[in-house]
Amino acid sequence: MRISTGKYPPELRLRAPASFQHVWKTGRRVSVPLMAIMSCKNDLGHPRLGISIPKKNIRLAVDRNRFKRLAREAFRLRQNKLAAQDFVVVTYKGAEALTPIEQYQRVNALWDLAEARLIIP
Repeated sequence: MRISTGKYPPELRLRAPASFQHVWKTGRRVSVPLMAIMSCKNDLGHPRLGISIPKKNIRLAVDRNRFKRLAREAFRLRQNKLAAQDFVVVTYKGAEALTPIEQYQRVNALWDLAEARLIIP
């Protein structure tokens, strides 16, 4: 199931805490300064995305939501190239100091790195 519309359907979301825990425990990680992606295989036939942004890393809700939109859009644009894996994007302390343009550039660099190193055929 590959959906490339402007929506972010429930089938492409990692929502259950157990799914996040599975990625945290068994996943591989790549990172750029202030953010990272963890990934592990799934048996669903399509990629899924989870986003973890602690309040202590990006305090204001408006800034957390902006970052989530950037991460989801980057995922949406690349989902047809991605293997059937679960991905979790995470931010680290200091990420709130980045401008939206810097966040967008780093998210794209992070996905480029993930495509090169984490994608399991």
